[in-house]
Amino acid sequence: MAESFYHAYNGYMENAFPFDELNPITCVGRGRDRQNPGNINVNDVMGDYLLTLVDTLDTLAVLGDKKGFQRAVKNTIKFLPNFDIDSHVQVFEVTIRILGGLLSAHIIATDEQDTLGMRLDLNGTYNGELLHLARDLGYRLLPAFEASPNATPYPRTNLKHGFARGETSNTCAAGVGTLLLEFGTLSHLTNETIFEDIARQALNDVWAARSKKNLFGNDFNLEKQRWVGTATGVGAGVDSLFEYMLKSYVYFGDEQYLRMFESSYTALLQYARDTVGGYAFFNIDMRSAEIASSWVDSLSAFIPGMMVLAGDVDGAESAYMLYYHIWRRFRALPERFNLFLREPDLSFYPLRPEFVESTYFLYRATRDPFYLDVGEMVLEDINQLQRTACGYASRHSVSTLELEERMESFFLSETMKYLYLLFDDENPLHFLDNNYVFTTEAHILLPLSPVREHGSAQYPRGSSFSSRKLIHSEHPPKAAKPLFYQVDNIRQKLRQAHPDDLFSQPKYATKGFPANGNGQ
Repeated sequence: MAESFYHAYNGYMENAFPFDELNPITCVGRGRDRQNPGNINVNDVMGDYLLTLVDTLDTLAVLGDKKGFQRAVKNTIKFLPNFDIDSHVQVFEVTIRILGGLLSAHIIATDEQDTLGMRLDLNGTYNGELLHLARDLGYRLLPAFEASPNATPYPRTNLKHGFARGETSNTCAAGVGTLLLEFGTLSHLTNETIFEDIARQALNDVWAARSKKNLFGNDFNLEKQRWVGTATGVGAGVDSLFEYMLKSYVYFGDEQYLRMFESSYTALLQYARDTVGGYAFFNIDMRSAEIASSWVDSLSAFIPGMMVLAGDVDGAESAYMLYYHIWRRFRALPERFNLFLREPDLSFYPLRPEFVESTYFLYRATRDPFYLDVGEMVLEDINQLQRTACGYASRHSVSTLELEERMESFFLSETMKYLYLLFDDENPLHFLDNNYVFTTEAHILLPLSPVREHGSAQYPRGSSFSSRKLIHSEHPPKAAKPLFYQVDNIRQKLRQAHPDDLFSQPKYATKGFPANGNGQ
């Protein structure tokens, strides 16, 4: 298993670094498509910011490779001094891949318990640089919230120039609701509550817009505050919203997130799940609950894993079998599979992790060796059909052996990580009895270390999140001044009572903010 990971990782480092991704067929690097800014398939994700390296940092830690982890952290600091980069990126993607990768690696490198044996701050080789990068990035994402007429962020912003007029106002439930783990963790580490507060309010906006059946659509116009796409389910556009409600409760301990999850999860079971065998979650209309389409997508394969976390192991095992049989037939999961025609609607497979993720969680819950056999099957199929001289390539179609020139960063961050953990019974993570979580990008968020009176590398000096003093809020990163500190609209939104009463205005919102954007 480790050999497969290092085949891809070393292929990236030797042939593509410091570009964002590896072209696995021609073995060269690729970055942002600057000749075609409208190529959102590439440009939503790639920003010329070491994407694959940053996304893979904590995978190296999971593998117990301290030298590799230390080298990767050093390379990140050396080649990514800040995010003053002229890249128009998707807030959701850069949050889960880059912000999450930086925060996870920072926590691991400064973990007082040294859970993974990767602590770097004791010998002076690491001094919190990844957190400073994460903070710089956090400020550069705020214009998407600042420009919005409410708390729902616009889906994209420019890391150097801020929000651009003419940006689409259509976003999705998952894109809005899947920010809280990363933004909340950034707040807890820096003592700047603005990140957690605005992500919480964004989740509030989605929650307030739910249907009477407690369901969410998949396409939301933030300016008109209405759904323009009312199909819902557990796949693209909605998937990780449910995941973050539950995991935000686990990680932050706020029972309001749990109540939100329980309401929406109950609605899913009642309206979207196949009532005969419980094997499928259908795409339905959020208002009428009528079936909206006949396909399931590969992203929805995460749902059995989430059901395990929710304590519904029997239901998870039933839901898992649909994806298992699709994989057995095609030796991959097509992007969309039509349940009525029993054929793919979209045939490509970009090395997605969701099926492996659910396999891992079901094995940890049941210890049934069946899931180890499935993992072995998946690894063998990927190696036989998608391995190249320097990495692994996407399959253009599950019906053919044709490959595509793409190895997305989530292959190393998620697919390989979950496969490795599936087979590594002795991994330190499996002996923990605490509230650590995996983000939707499989970044590990360990419990934070205690705040020390004299500071530590995990926190900026003097930080004490429990006191909510916002000690750094008047001093944003120098490279981000002054453009990214004009947050008057955000302050105003956080002062206002929210129309939905499940969450009142965020605790501690705006306390300690300076009077204006100049910190004066």
